[in-house]
Amino acid sequence: MPRQARLDAPGTLHHVIIRGIEKERIVDNDEDRQDFVFRMGKIAPETGTVIYAWSLMPNHAHILLRSGALGLSRYMRRLLTGYAVAYNRRHSRHGHLFQNRYKSIVCEEDSYFLELVRYIHLNPLRARILENMSELARYPWCGHGVLMGRFKNEWQDRDYVLNWFGKREGEAKRAYHQYVEAGIAQGRRPELVGGGLIRSRGGWSQVISLRRHGGRELSDERILGSGDFVERVTMEADKIVQYQFPANQRSQEVERFIEEVCKKERISVEELRAGGRRRRISQIRSMIACKLVEIYGIPLAEIARQMGVSTSAISKTVKRSTEQ
Repeated sequence: MPRQARLDAPGTLHHVIIRGIEKERIVDNDEDRQDFVFRMGKIAPETGTVIYAWSLMPNHAHILLRSGALGLSRYMRRLLTGYAVAYNRRHSRHGHLFQNRYKSIVCEEDSYFLELVRYIHLNPLRARILENMSELARYPWCGHGVLMGRFKNEWQDRDYVLNWFGKREGEAKRAYHQYVEAGIAQGRRPELVGGGLIRSRGGWSQVISLRRHGGRELSDERILGSGDFVERVTMEADKIVQYQFPANQRSQEVERFIEEVCKKERISVEELRAGGRRRRISQIRSMIACKLVEIYGIPLAEIARQMGVSTSAISKTVKRSTEQ
């Protein structure tokens, strides 16, 4: 069965799971760990990605993040490719380091955000790498210590997570600590990383109950959320797919789109491509770039070529629009 396309749009909450090829290690020592965490954090602001929770394990990693203007794939490609090249160089190794396809699960925030923060940060305890909560707070290869104030990572959105637990930092940290500690007894949570309906309903017991009463609910392997959430996400994804330009027609279609916008805005294509910084021209250029990226999924390099500016200029334009 062919694998399904990833679901993503700027601002989507994802639980990303990265695994070593054939369950092999992805880090061997602290130098590897430092490199992975450095790259994870450095690339995040450059791509507009926001990271809330993470844990780096010997043969896999978990990241709870919100994708930026450049999309999840751009962030993950830079992280995994850059790290794999550096890892292979350090260890005189050749070949793939990660499984070919990382797992990304679109998450319903209201229902699962806190559950996922806890699940991800308890990974070192579940794996028996650490013994207790005190050790977890001092462990540098997991985002829990940042939330507890033991470490600082500017790229990890500590405030957003703690604000779920209280308005004052002290009370928020205490409430968060208690919440995480209460999750130790729950053990592994297959409903958070399992498939389809199990995930949508919150576990097998809920699925059995649903079936016993003759109920039905939409589910999707790529989504962690209720049936209503699954339906909304897939409908939005279908709309985006409808707008995708075939690769062999992309250049012509992008050019046609730019011409139509310029005609509507009563400016010439030549004026747009001249690279001028007049306010109205810049606004139109920004609007075109954002629509081509967010709606039609056109690569930044293609947009830059069509509009006569650099790829970095388009990247900055799209990023600025998402921050407004």
